[in-house]
Amino acid sequence: MSATELKIAYLGGGSREWARKLMFDLALCPDLAGEVALYDIDPQAARLNARLGSWLQDQPGVVSRWHYSVAETLTGALQGAHFVILSIQPGPLEVMAEEIAIAEEFGLYYPVGDTTGAPGLVRGLRAASIYAGFARAIADRCPRAWIINYSNPMAICTRTLTRVAPGLKVIGCCHEVFSTQRMLARIVGQSLNIAPPAREEIEVNVLGLNHFTWVDRATWQGRDLFALLGEHIACPGVLRPYTRAEVEGWNDWFHCEDQVKFALFQHYGILPAAGDRHLVEFLPGFILSPETLFRWGLIRTPVRWRIARWRSAPQRTRDLMSGRTPLALKASGEEGLNILKALIGLGDLTTNLNLSNTGQVANLPLERVVETNARLGRDQVSPLSSGALPAGLAELIARHSANQELIVTAALERNKELAFQAVFADPSSHLPIDSAWDMFKRMLLASRADLPGWNFD
Repeated sequence: MSATELKIAYLGGGSREWARKLMFDLALCPDLAGEVALYDIDPQAARLNARLGSWLQDQPGVVSRWHYSVAETLTGALQGAHFVILSIQPGPLEVMAEEIAIAEEFGLYYPVGDTTGAPGLVRGLRAASIYAGFARAIADRCPRAWIINYSNPMAICTRTLTRVAPGLKVIGCCHEVFSTQRMLARIVGQSLNIAPPAREEIEVNVLGLNHFTWVDRATWQGRDLFALLGEHIACPGVLRPYTRAEVEGWNDWFHCEDQVKFALFQHYGILPAAGDRHLVEFLPGFILSPETLFRWGLIRTPVRWRIARWRSAPQRTRDLMSGRTPLALKASGEEGLNILKALIGLGDLTTNLNLSNTGQVANLPLERVVETNARLGRDQVSPLSSGALPAGLAELIARHSANQELIVTAALERNKELAFQAVFADPSSHLPIDSAWDMFKRMLLASRADLPGWNFD
């Protein structure tokens, strides 16, 4: 059986992480072959990834043939593409660092700052402004292509594409739910004294918004995992306050002990399916001091660390190709490749996706981007009905969805008042309107270079 030939347009082709994960997954897949056109506003970064992709072709264990090229223009990358993959950094990380620092001056300590809260929503303005141009170009050059978005803020990016060009076939991919499945698998192993099952064996009903996603049913081989989870949380020492020394002693900017997740499960009866670092940014009360975050087993990821990692990534790639770093050719664990295969008819797939709401979440507005399970097959994605959110959560989640919609509208209309209304309405903020306006204006000015055509007076 010959491999299926595809053209993939990769926007953000200089990606330090997602593009390289895809390259490794493609290298290990004998069913697909073709061209990956890398487009990036940083051509040098795209050229380095093209060199990496070409180098991979000659390595032991590679079972597919791909040609990696650098597209000089966006339209050139998109022409004739079967798939468009988006993973961009919407504005420099230095701007993100400035936003986080501004928020901290106003007493708001965001662990991530890429999805919601004032930093995430202003980041969303930049992203939506960029994605509006992507939507028009894709609709013009490859309107039948499937679009897979990895960039944050996920819902804002994905929604912008469908607002600008409603006919586009857009899905958003995030791996946060996978970590919750792995956590439940560990509890299965501990409770039943067996080896933890694979996370794919943990069946979950997903509903909500990206990074504020929830699971209201979880089973393994027909066993109700919420009962096991409740027993686990009730064990002495599982749910407890942490100290700064403990959290800093982990030496890990991403580690958490699921304390927020477990507490929310106790009070709401359904389980958040995102990491605590994201969850606290959607909720009131958690981000008002570093000490509060430490107590819940959380630490802020310094943007200076992200910047250092970003700057060192090209050298790590060169070290790999030169042989100074050994090649470990293994699958990434992401589902991008499985999604590609399902959409061209090489098997069905059920997974969690971010899609326009056609009713799969019964009590959130239609057309907003929601995260639920979906079934993929040849040239189709069918969202699976997840039911309704509990009344106690529905209003809070709906408020975030409304704020996301306001940001998209504000970006498309270049309307800073609408953008501010979204920031002011965010539940994580405690600021009076004058302080919130001062904070917002400073963040907006930091984004000046990435918001062309805006009035900053």
